Amino acid sequence: MLRVVIAADSFKGSLSAPEVCAALGRGLARAIPALELRLRPMADGGEGTLDAILAAIGDPGQRKTADVRGAGGAKVAAAYGLVPHPDGLTAVVEVAQVVGITDITAMTTPIGDRSTRGVGDLIKALLDAGVRRFMIGLGGSSTNDGGSGVLEALGLALFDEAGCAVPPTPNGLTTLARVDASTLDPRVAECEIRIMSDVNNPLTGAMGATAVFGPQKGVQPEDVARLDATLAHFARLAENALGRRVAQSPGAGAAGGLGFAFALLGGTFSSGAEVVSELIGLDAALADADWAITGEGRSDRQTLLAKAPFVVAQHAAARGVPVTLVSGAIDPAALAELGLHFAGCFGLPHGPASLADCIANAAQWLEERAAEIGRVFQAGHGARRRTVK
Repeated sequence: MLRVVIAADSFKGSLSAPEVCAALGRGLARAIPALELRLRPMADGGEGTLDAILAAIGDPGQRKTADVRGAGGAKVAAAYGLVPHPDGLTAVVEVAQVVGITDITAMTTPIGDRSTRGVGDLIKALLDAGVRRFMIGLGGSSTNDGGSGVLEALGLALFDEAGCAVPPTPNGLTTLARVDASTLDPRVAECEIRIMSDVNNPLTGAMGATAVFGPQKGVQPEDVARLDATLAHFARLAENALGRRVAQSPGAGAAGGLGFAFALLGGTFSSGAEVVSELIGLDAALADADWAITGEGRSDRQTLLAKAPFVVAQHAAARGVPVTLVSGAIDPAALAELGLHFAGCFGLPHGPASLADCIANAAQWLEERAAEIGRVFQAGHGARRRTVK
């Protein structure tokens, strides 16, 4: 009986982590007659974190929705979770549910006009409901406002030189002259905030939110320096108002600066993938496994920066379990580095394919690829058994 752990992340905009794991499992079952599958859907703080946590917790967890403002200002129905804890309910907030980069409507709004206000709306609604414990999954955001929208929604006041309110957007922050924390919701001080992230970038600078992640959200190369300076100015004023220095802390640049905002509110950082791996019992599943498979929508060098597949690979390596990477796409330039950590790296399309085709056929292609890889692994596993005899 071959024991296989499947611990894959979601394929952004296509399949959830449970759906990815299920498709891989179906493919393996076609190729390997005697098989014990251990499905452990993964996430690292970004899209799919809520699903992975609720799947791990099971019936005690509750999935809820709230109507809040999306990044472009239009209403979105944002999912969140409530899970039991001895000290009261813990809310699981995935920012991608509110200001996700897969929100087509929000992405048509210029990056300078997008805001994280809706994330603050959701936190405020949960405070009204009596929640004081939060797990915040950062990642997959379309915003680059330094978390000013969250802070403003929770009561932080932003003013220009004339004393007029400043919109909490990259464009609005260009006229910021004063930040007043006296109106910040006092209930925030009662909260325990655990920030789940897969990046260690500071808020600003060459490795900051704008320079590294801004381009994928629509920031043009000629605007990077200007937007970065705007966030740096906002950060200085906000830090002075709240009495904390966190802008250059690892993780402050996550989700366009939402890491900075939640750290400014007293939150503490954790590796999103490590939090999820603990909740799903990854180590126990790997303990006597023969093989593991992981994956994500696209793998490149950033995969090795505490993304879910890399964390799975580390846990598997610690237990002597080979782990294979099956992702929607693999960056050829990163294959050599990825190959140091994975026993084979496989992308899905057999040949040229449009993004629409990849999204539509992801489940079928995952199943087919898993069946092919399973046959190869089964052949090698059988050969090893014969050698041992």
